[in-house]
Amino acid sequence: MAVKDCGGHKGCECERHRLYRKLCAALLALILLLLFVVLIVWLVLRPHKPRFYLQDLSVLCLNVTPPASSYLFTTMQATVAARNTNDKVGVYYEEVDVYAQYKDVAITVPTRLPVGYQGHGDQSVWSPYLQSMDSVQLPPQLAVALAQDETAGYVLVDVRVDGWVRWKVGTWISGHYHLRVSCPALLTVNEGKGSYGANTGGGTGYFRFQQAAACAVDV
Repeated sequence: MAVKDCGGHKGCECERHRLYRKLCAALLALILLLLFVVLIVWLVLRPHKPRFYLQDLSVLCLNVTPPASSYLFTTMQATVAARNTNDKVGVYYEEVDVYAQYKDVAITVPTRLPVGYQGHGDQSVWSPYLQSMDSVQLPPQLAVALAQDETAGYVLVDVRVDGWVRWKVGTWISGHYHLRVSCPALLTVNEGKGSYGANTGGGTGYFRFQQAAACAVDV
């Protein structure tokens, strides 16, 4: 029986190259299969966005200087609750900040929340203090708008949550996803005080938080 010759040294190299190509093709197929399995698992266990609620906003101090200079000094305490609505997916919260806005202008500096993890169906509640850094200079038209809102008897403040979340399925942990939360807070204004120089304590004086509100969540 004739023995097949691979054509010398070059022929053997060609055989090795073909073997390498087959091994690479098999490895690539295995990687694609694993990615496909991960995709199927991800689609089946697709995580739902956590639900956020603003339970309370206590205005401890809100002072606005006369319109000529329009500086705002404020201290608030927000109580924010978040619930993981997933049955099989956990949520890591990382580098999450809370701050307050009035008409899209930040009136407090960000307050960092502690890093936390929520298991399936768990709920977390945070009560950070939100403060202006020394003072916030309001644009003249914004100071006028705030005075008008107080005269009308209500002020709408937006409590913002901004940070990063990661999903956990079994032992697998995803990459980072940007978390953006917007919580409207309607404050009513008690009668008998002027528009400027408001100062309250314990959330029971000049401003009153109306009711708990659901937040808009974007991940």
